[in-house]
Amino acid sequence: MSHDLQNDLEVVGAGDDYGFEFDDDAGGEGFQTSGGASRSRMDKQMDATSALEFRQGKDMQGIPWERLNYTRDQYRQIRLKQYKNYESLARPRDGPEKECQRVERRDSFYDFQSNTRHVKPTIVHFQLRNLLWATSKHDVYVMQNYSVMHWSSLLQSGKEVLNVAGQVAPTQTVRGARPLSRVQISTMAVKDNLLVAGGFQGEFICKHVDQPGVAFCTNLTGNKKSITNAVEIYESPNGGPTRVMAANNDCVVRTFDMEKYSLLTEFSFPWSVNNMSVSPDGKLLAVLGDSSDFIIADSQSGKEIASLRGHKDYSFASAWHPDGRVVATGNQDRTCRLWDVRNPSEAFAVLEGRIGAVRGLKFSPDGRFLAASEPADFVHVYDVAAGYARAQEIDLFGEIAGVSFSPDDGAEALFVGVADRTYGSLLEFRRQRQHGYLDCYF
Repeated sequence: MSHDLQNDLEVVGAGDDYGFEFDDDAGGEGFQTSGGASRSRMDKQMDATSALEFRQGKDMQGIPWERLNYTRDQYRQIRLKQYKNYESLARPRDGPEKECQRVERRDSFYDFQSNTRHVKPTIVHFQLRNLLWATSKHDVYVMQNYSVMHWSSLLQSGKEVLNVAGQVAPTQTVRGARPLSRVQISTMAVKDNLLVAGGFQGEFICKHVDQPGVAFCTNLTGNKKSITNAVEIYESPNGGPTRVMAANNDCVVRTFDMEKYSLLTEFSFPWSVNNMSVSPDGKLLAVLGDSSDFIIADSQSGKEIASLRGHKDYSFASAWHPDGRVVATGNQDRTCRLWDVRNPSEAFAVLEGRIGAVRGLKFSPDGRFLAASEPADFVHVYDVAAGYARAQEIDLFGEIAGVSFSPDDGAEALFVGVADRTYGSLLEFRRQRQHGYLDCYF
């Protein structure tokens, strides 16, 4: 389902030959040139875009439109017409559009700050997009091939923190731990000092980013077809050790204690679980999967509290507002729905995407914004205080690997990972402030 830009945008030589070819065996290094342009010369032209360069007219992603067969506007219209949204369930073509609320998408809450290709996200499953996590306004973790990379926007440098290309062995000798080999990372989460990753064949990996090696790893299902679809790090509702929850295609949600790396609970559901998220107080669990309905359950017992209906296809994303009363869900029917768990009979707002499913959802830590990402090209930042009727539309090109607000700093930064073979990169945006003009001095 990938829509690779290099297949669409043909580079036209003007003076020098800048025909790009991606080296699939280069370990994510990026470009090779088919003509006389040197690697260092291409790095200078293609690797980064600053806020100042963007204001002066350079493309945000560094795409050289002046050398291509299309203008940016022309190519946008092509993408809007030709992009095919993946659907699991057949439905009328005029389905949810009728109930979607009107949204004014001309606001600007975040300003473009920088773009780097020194870290380039990759995707191994076209439906799963939780592959980018920020732990501060300067620190972001992103999945790249068989590695998890840490990028420091302050130092402008990247560092590998987890490599799963070979054998991965646990350092903790606890029950259930077992070595793994050559893991394709399907999902991940990072919080504070803990990194958790799920694998394409049911793998589960826990690592402390400031310590060598992997603390705990195992295969959750024993079934190589039961991909780990989602992982979440959260605090126990009774003040106990940090917990991690994992959802798999075997229809089971599992919870682990991160102090002893012990399995605490296993909850079974009637369909493959594509996503789950825990409420801020740790008491409620939203469970979504291969069903048009989704479930609110008790996080301690797994008992169903409510079944919520309204979506028309399978769901792959959810997020809780920090107040714990609202949960957002993203679906292949191209909508995000907002639910008040105190009155879950129907969604109180329905937000429509532009070209595809809503595959990523994140509320800002202060609850002011909701970021909703599509599979490609669009990230929508909604103003919660305006009833989701105002939004900023971040318009880019390429498959989106993930979005993340920085925590605990007023959501100062917003990061977007683009997983295109040629134009793959990490985009950084900064929250608008009255002193935003000062970035020109840095």
